[in-house]
Amino acid sequence: MPTPSSPALPRTADAPTPLSLLALAFPSDPRISPDGRRVAFVLSRVEEEDPHAVDEAFARPRYKSHIWLTGDGGAARPFTAGEGRDSAPRWSPDAEYLAFVRDSGGFRSQLHLLPVGGGEARRLTHLKHAVQDVQWSPDGRYLSFLSTGDDEDRRDERGEPRVITTPRYRFNGQDWLPERPARLWRYDMQDDRLEEWHLPAVAMTAYAWRPDSSGVLFVSAVTDLNAAHWQQEVFGLPLEGTPTQLTHWNSAISAVVPHPDGERFAVVGRPEGQGNTEHTHLYLIGPGDRMIHLDGGHDHPVGNAVGGDCHVGAMPDRPVWLDDHTLLFSATVRGSCGLFLASLAPDAAEGAVTTHDHRPDGVIAAFTAVPGGGVALLREQAHVFPEVELNGVTVTDLNARLPFAARVPTRMTFSTPLGDGEGWVLLPDEAHGNGDPVPALLNIHGGPHTDYGHAFTHEFQLLAAQGYGVCYSNPRGSIGYGQAWVDAIHGRWGSVDMDDLLAFFDTCLEQSPRLDPARTAVMGGSYGGFMTNWITAHTPRFHAAITDRSICNLISFAGTSDIGLRFWEDELGLSVTRRADTAALWNMSPLQYVESVHTPTLIVHSALDHRCPVEQAEQWYAALTQLGVPTRFVRFPGEDHELSRSGRPDRRIRRLQETLDWLEQWLDTPAGSH
Repeated sequence: MPTPSSPALPRTADAPTPLSLLALAFPSDPRISPDGRRVAFVLSRVEEEDPHAVDEAFARPRYKSHIWLTGDGGAARPFTAGEGRDSAPRWSPDAEYLAFVRDSGGFRSQLHLLPVGGGEARRLTHLKHAVQDVQWSPDGRYLSFLSTGDDEDRRDERGEPRVITTPRYRFNGQDWLPERPARLWRYDMQDDRLEEWHLPAVAMTAYAWRPDSSGVLFVSAVTDLNAAHWQQEVFGLPLEGTPTQLTHWNSAISAVVPHPDGERFAVVGRPEGQGNTEHTHLYLIGPGDRMIHLDGGHDHPVGNAVGGDCHVGAMPDRPVWLDDHTLLFSATVRGSCGLFLASLAPDAAEGAVTTHDHRPDGVIAAFTAVPGGGVALLREQAHVFPEVELNGVTVTDLNARLPFAARVPTRMTFSTPLGDGEGWVLLPDEAHGNGDPVPALLNIHGGPHTDYGHAFTHEFQLLAAQGYGVCYSNPRGSIGYGQAWVDAIHGRWGSVDMDDLLAFFDTCLEQSPRLDPARTAVMGGSYGGFMTNWITAHTPRFHAAITDRSICNLISFAGTSDIGLRFWEDELGLSVTRRADTAALWNMSPLQYVESVHTPTLIVHSALDHRCPVEQAEQWYAALTQLGVPTRFVRFPGEDHELSRSGRPDRRIRRLQETLDWLEQWLDTPAGSH
């Protein structure tokens, strides 16, 4: 029986190149069957867009995805086929059917139904817009989903103006937001009928069926302005009737999980008064807004925040009730992510957390589970490609099929007033360069409240294999090291975080004699791009820089980013709408110090990045060119903030090649010899 794997290229110790990205197959969206004995998941490969009309002079590699399925105790096999993209497998409660979405016939992401025992897929929707977040009702009668349906917006095509009256009108990954938010739809399996169920006043960001199939709970905001300030609530929507607001939360909620008793529900979020720097936690909410902190004493955030670039597709991590008193959830712990249990004794005021499946040197990037303990998940390590597991058994062989040998990083620690921080160094093979010193790269993660660690990162493997020492760490502000570690940079970006990054880099240079202090570069994306700009504006020690989807002007960011209305208030306690705060925002803007930059800089940005808008790159480029700093600006069309992780394959390859070319140009010889 075949197993999902990358194409059968020879596995050698040869160095990966940007083109090695084409040989990878990316697993995602593992969905365990209701009986806990099988898993359906998505496998995405890179293939020519139209295999019947290949243009040898103009390759068009694109992601193609199909659903794979395990038999009882057996290896995985392809379950769907064709030239389109299949995704979002969802088991019916009786496990007789898989619902999924498919791109085909000129229609994007439409709902289909396929018998698990064999047969043809039946298309259930013919909407002009994509179907998203498909869920079965627990009784199996309904399939629900979100979609903007047949709404049309042809204003740009017709040359018409856009009249904007809401605080949020563009969003990363979506570009222009629709005038009407996505509606909740339901397909009645019994009556073979599709109907629009509910048009929310403000977009739904999450929903879940009640255990008795009487309706759903959903997350939304009372007004668009509340949504722009991440002030959300939980609403109850019955099968017939109008929604009822169930909370007065007034803060961010990322998931809602109905309790088996049908009355209470858990949320993943932050209570009112806690901003973006606060960990997300688990709270059980009952009648009368009674709230219990389920993961009390567990000083780690719910969900996976460890960055990697081999996650193409959905990564489910919504907590699951295993019984009336036990909730299974994932959490980021230092550079790892594992599964934990939040248990609540009757009449207890707070839950207790125990470990379910946590390896300190690994990452569980996604999981689903069923009552009784059956779990399907994706697991990876820094040197082990993501694999699908079912109840502790690996059902894929993707790592064994890598076309190159992955390198293992070495852990480093550095001292801070809050205790030791940690990072890693990924070095070329000893044979590379006959043991000569290699250039050293300081790579800075985004967020800032994310994490580097034990996720497989193709880009790091590529850089190390091409002869560079890659140094990456979790300075103060990173997630997974306790709330105090995150809080340390509130209101002071570019201070203790820069201290930690440079202390870590100095440690790497001291403890890794193969790293060449005369050939160094600093690089990073998003917040990492901000720090790259900040560092080169405050020290000349680096010989090259690569700033990716960066920030340079905090004031203009506030008015152009899709999260700008609230972000600086949460991160820094500052607002661009308060005159007294603008001086502080400008003092934390790298652009104010740009005249001190002398480091040759590659600027990479995407035209549709609404998280860190492209105007940030344009300002930085304009300033550096005016100052005569060697600069190259690579601006990608049609891409957003996720280019480096899940962007179109040919554009990801070009970005990697631009990175290698810039490093070769400025680090190939000792500093000063250019």
